[in-house]
This record gives sequence, structure tokens and C-alpha cells, in this order.
Amino acid sequence: MSLLLTIQSALAQTSEAMPDLSSTVAMQATEARINTFELALKGGWIMIPIALLLFIAVAIFIERVLVIKKAEKEDESFMHRIKDYIHEGKIKSAINLCKSTNTPYSRMVEKGISRLGRPMNDIQVAIENVGNIEVAKLEKGFTWVATAAGTAPMLGFLGTVTGMVRAFFDMANAGSNVDITLLSSGIYEALVTTVAGLIVGIIAMFGYNYLVSEVNGVINKMEARSMEFMDLLNEPTN
Repeated sequence: MSLLLTIQSALAQTSEAMPDLSSTVAMQATEARINTFELALKGGWIMIPIALLLFIAVAIFIERVLVIKKAEKEDESFMHRIKDYIHEGKIKSAINLCKSTNTPYSRMVEKGISRLGRPMNDIQVAIENVGNIEVAKLEKGFTWVATAAGTAPMLGFLGTVTGMVRAFFDMANAGSNVDITLLSSGIYEALVTTVAGLIVGIIAMFGYNYLVSEVNGVINKMEARSMEFMDLLNEPTN
């Protein structure tokens, strides 16, 4: 009987201690949390160039999107009006329309109109030259976005390697006082740069591919308008 009472008393004490133990574990877990900014600071100086690459990539991406969207705007009546002006001999009006439209394909057509009277091959070459210049303008800054996509992960790996070297160096200097927390804290701090570099690289890569696809869409419109203009010049006159 006394043995049964002893067991019941032990179980009661254990059940009373369990909430305290749970509270202690929860408190330790809460204390162990770290926000993103504090985690970024753990990466050290290598986080500065990674953050700089992110800023450059995002800034160029936003600026290029605005430029490309402006270049994509299209006046459905543009070529019809150009055709009417040319057939009516109103060359000056056609050039003014191209200038007021102010798009890459309108500047190509304007160059073609300014070459009227010359051989068709000369007109086509002039249009293609303007098209190449317009594409180069649209792709301005793409190199920096591609550089960020490739360089950021490499900087992240560099930070991890240097962090690991520092962690093992500290462990070696600790001698017999080394413990697992010394090594684990150094490793997780080193891995922060790899995570940051990969995130920036992924963002920059998606941004670069998106910009390239948008420019390809503008190029297709430019080619369509230039072909339409050349067909217009080749139409038989009644």
C-alpha cells in the first residue's frame, strides 16, 4: 500500500514539473529566434557587395522594364497613315508622324522614309542599322544584371569558405576548451553568405531572363513593321 502511495506521489510531482519543463523549452526556443536583419549581420563584410549587387540588379530591372514597356506601345493606325502619306507624296507629314510616335519601329520607318529614292537594298540596310542601335539601347544595363546573377552566388561561397576557415581557426585556438557550440555557431554564420548569394543570384537570373524575353517581343514588332514598310515600297503604283 505504501509502495502504491509512493508511486502516485512521484507521478504527481512529475506532472507538476512537466508544465515548467515545457515553459522552459518554449522560452529557450523563443530566445533562440533571430530576425532576418540580425542574421544578415552575421555574414560579415561579404554581405556588403552581395547587397550592392542586389540593389544594382533591382534598380536596373525596374528602369529597363519602364523603358521596354514604353517601347512596346503600338499605334494600330500608324502604318496605315504612313502608307497614305507616302502614296499622297506627303513625305514631310510621314516623317513628322514617325517623330511624334517616338518608338523604336517608328524611328526605323523614319530612316527608311529619309532614304526614299535610293536603291531598295540601301533603304533596307539603313533600317537594319537603326534597328540594331535601338536594340542596343533597350539592352543597356543587361550586363550588370547578368553579372549580379553569376557573381552573387560566388561571393556567397567565398564568404562561406572564409567563415569556415575562421571557425576552425577559433576551434584550434580554443584547445581543450573547445565545444560543439563554438564550431556550430561559426558554421551557421558562414553559411549565411551562401544563402544570401543564392537568393540574389536567383532574383537577378529571373530578372535577366524576363528582360530578355520582353526585348525579344519588341524586336519581333520592329521586324514586322520594317517588313511591312518594305512591302509598302514594293507595292505597284497605279
